Amino acid sequence: MEHLFGQDWEIVPAGGATGAAYFAQHEEQRLFLKRNSSPFLAVLSAEGIVPKLVWTKRLENGDVITAQQWMNGRELKPGDMNNDRVAKLLKKIHASDPLLGMLTRLGKSPLQPEMILTALNNDLDDDILSKPVVKKAMEFLAENARRVDCAEKVVCHCDVNHNNWLLTENNQLYLIDWDGAMIADPAIDLGLLLYSYIPFEEWESWLEKYGLKLTEDLKQRMKWYVYSQALSSIQWHKNQDRLAEMEKWVDFLKNLVE
Repeated sequence: MEHLFGQDWEIVPAGGATGAAYFAQHEEQRLFLKRNSSPFLAVLSAEGIVPKLVWTKRLENGDVITAQQWMNGRELKPGDMNNDRVAKLLKKIHASDPLLGMLTRLGKSPLQPEMILTALNNDLDDDILSKPVVKKAMEFLAENARRVDCAEKVVCHCDVNHNNWLLTENNQLYLIDWDGAMIADPAIDLGLLLYSYIPFEEWESWLEKYGLKLTEDLKQRMKWYVYSQALSSIQWHKNQDRLAEMEKWVDFLKNLVE
């Protein structure tokens, strides 16, 4: 990474799960660097959904480095998720033909409920499956998988928690960290956001800002995907030995199921 820049640049790891992200700074120039980002990043930048892509370079070893504007700002707080701008940016993402076209060209197939159910059956270990709340949730998913399939498939971020929303000093809102993006039912994003941050009595008004009516069909689809996401998160945190986080997701699921 260092040989892309002169010695005057300071380059430090940016943290994150993959260890492939860095901050680079030289005087007033500041960049966010990432190794082997998806070509999807260019379309996200062009659509104004992530900070601007400055350049892309291929290294001799075949790795691709992308540089984005490094924006000063802050993550959204849980209470910020009721802001009109969150609903409107999520709608812009879900309605974007360029995003959908690029993910399709990259070989992403639309995610179907039965594919998620199969993956959970394969991934959940016996210890997790033995929990009564998990058994109940899996029964609900199995009974309703065919009922919740929706013809509308859009680009979904799939991890819309408040930590992935960046509000910059100049009041620009971005949604970052697109590694898990899928083509899927928009209820995947809507459900987790509403269940996690918005009181039930405000769902209707939040969805109005987004441009959708709260129907029984949408409620059922959101519930289905939130169950599945909670189960995936329980297993993922267990695999990472992050047991306190795992228990938070178990409690979250209990509140849903009971």
